[in-house]
Amino acid sequence: MIEVIDLNKMFDNGFEALKSVSFTIEKGDLVCLLGPSGCGKSTILNLIAGLLTPTNGEIKFSGSSVVKTEPKDRNIGFVFQNYALYPHMTVLENIMFPLTVGKKKLSKAEAKEIAEEYMKLTNIEELSNKKPGTLSGGQQQRVAITRALVQKPDVLLLDEPLSNLDARLRLKIREEIRRLVKEVGITTIFVTHDQEEALSISDKIILLNEGVIQQNDDPQNLYLDPANLFVAQFIGNPIINVLPVSVENGRMKHDLFELSTNHFSDERLKEPIVDGQYFIGIRPEDVLLTTVDNGIFQREIVSVELIGRERILNFDGQDIRMKSIVSIETDVNEGDVVTFDFAYNKLFIFKENGERIH
Repeated sequence: MIEVIDLNKMFDNGFEALKSVSFTIEKGDLVCLLGPSGCGKSTILNLIAGLLTPTNGEIKFSGSSVVKTEPKDRNIGFVFQNYALYPHMTVLENIMFPLTVGKKKLSKAEAKEIAEEYMKLTNIEELSNKKPGTLSGGQQQRVAITRALVQKPDVLLLDEPLSNLDARLRLKIREEIRRLVKEVGITTIFVTHDQEEALSISDKIILLNEGVIQQNDDPQNLYLDPANLFVAQFIGNPIINVLPVSVENGRMKHDLFELSTNHFSDERLKEPIVDGQYFIGIRPEDVLLTTVDNGIFQREIVSVELIGRERILNFDGQDIRMKSIVSIETDVNEGDVVTFDFAYNKLFIFKENGERIH
């Protein structure tokens, strides 16, 4: 188990990268640190690795503090974005290297046996005698992961490990990473800015912004039950439709429509909807085509995008370009005027400060 307690990191230039961050990772879990550039996710990884020292706070492995423990004594495996392979060594020599140095120093014969065992696990035996410079990006990534796993670390840290790979290879390698770490049973922290990557690979996602945890949850909950407006807008592709509305005397008003607040179920309301300014969030798949009699507004379709089995209908929502996702069989084209309604049980309401109340 990894425990991070009230972690703060202030750099010498006065930049506060982390602001009282706390979370727990259970043994054997694969957890993604997700968020935009500069949110603090790599800083957390480097603090856990011991490459940075926290300004305040505590980091524990299995109940024991590691804040004052040297990186080499934390029993971690680290896979960097640039792979950090030794160019003059063969693949086998790269993987053997960590086993032949330090406290765990093994004989070359023992190191070779263990290295070859892990190379089979990661399907790179045929690369044994090649130098890193002759390998593709995906092959180098497999070598880097194998070199980290061969040390049998308690914790595996992966910092944007797939960012240098093309889309198809990223998909393949991320599936392999999940298979490997689950097979070995190793606690893994994976840093990425790619929400699709995080949603597909994680047991849990910790979403950060500006050094603060926005939500720490199961992947599907970040999409279905976002904690605030930032989470709702960060998770989801296409992005959620967000509209400013005003509420007065039980009526919710926007330039396109007017609704009764009775549309929103009491059991989902975290507090009453009082008069004032709000944002509503509705995902494109919950903006529904309907008949003129049943709809709440009509719009002309500006453009249509085909995405596999679905179409994205783009239309002017006055203050934003809105989107609706429909089946590819739906016969709607650019220039058509259509009627929409919302799936009200899927609609989110946020205060002006981004706090979610429905």
